[in-house]
Amino acid sequence: MKLSEFHFELDQSKIASISPYNRDECRLMVVDKTTKTIEHKMFKDILEEFDEGDVMVLNNAKVFPARLYGNKEKTGAKIEVFLLRELNEELRLWDVLVDPARKIRVGNKLFFGEDELVAEVIDNTTSRGRTIRFLFDGSNQEFKDVIEKLGHTPIPKYLDREAIPEDEEMYQTIFAEEEGAIAPPAAGLHFTKALMMRLEIKGIEFAKINLNIGLGSFRPVEVEDLTKHKMDSEHFKIDQTAADIVNKAKENKKRVLAVGSSVMRALESSVSAFGKLNPDDNWTDKFIFPPYEPRIANCFLTNFHQPQSTLMMLTSAYLDDQKLANEVYETALKEGYSFLCYGDVLLIK
Repeated sequence: MKLSEFHFELDQSKIASISPYNRDECRLMVVDKTTKTIEHKMFKDILEEFDEGDVMVLNNAKVFPARLYGNKEKTGAKIEVFLLRELNEELRLWDVLVDPARKIRVGNKLFFGEDELVAEVIDNTTSRGRTIRFLFDGSNQEFKDVIEKLGHTPIPKYLDREAIPEDEEMYQTIFAEEEGAIAPPAAGLHFTKALMMRLEIKGIEFAKINLNIGLGSFRPVEVEDLTKHKMDSEHFKIDQTAADIVNKAKENKKRVLAVGSSVMRALESSVSAFGKLNPDDNWTDKFIFPPYEPRIANCFLTNFHQPQSTLMMLTSAYLDDQKLANEVYETALKEGYSFLCYGDVLLIK
């Protein structure tokens, strides 16, 4: 397929800039890809869609305060450093994005807080990418404490605002455990403790996996031929317990719901030739776009995404019908659904 087939106009007014007060009271569009019908519900109504023995696969990635504001040595120019991932814990080497990139060169020293943290630029990676080394003599825990203190919640630029204290809680799923992600699995943001308890009482099981979301899913696709787009690699882990829960459900012909694109990509990166989910600790650069037939999940929960994004393409692949995919997005726009991370939700069954 071609990039141009995923174009539509998304007005800023359609993008939810803040999280709903009650996470599970956002809207839920339910699409049956067999009957090609569309229903409009509230997210908490997801309880009605699943039965005893069904499984919801969750990504337990935890967002860390990855955005740092500081100053460049000598000139004092204000700079922003976005921490992507740690390359070497002992040497405190990090892969980062910097802004403004033109002012930050190899050899520069960067200062954060009241000079509580100093970093040196070691290398250029991409146009805005750098490798930096933090000059910090304390323990790893002390270093993490300083990042926690000085860092800001890395809400996306498309929200068109600065992070507020509420984002620290709301830009995080209630089942987040393993720190290292720069974005949450957005489809999971809508679950509440009360809703999960009701799902458990109904007999629905949860399988937790981990994929620390980086920039890979959000990088723009810049080629018309989708086969030529390359995803960034992201690390994922699926333990034996999660694999057993999923495989048991599949054997019993139950529903397996992938909660979010990161879960779908991890599951599809670790499937055996016989359609079983394998435990794994690996890296994936899997790019899912039409035509594609998922082999693990038979239900998919996701948000409404930006035009021409890899996330929108994955949704289209799962719907397995470009006409229906177009209808889903046209309906969302017409019916006033909110888009992106703090927006409404789409359930495909």
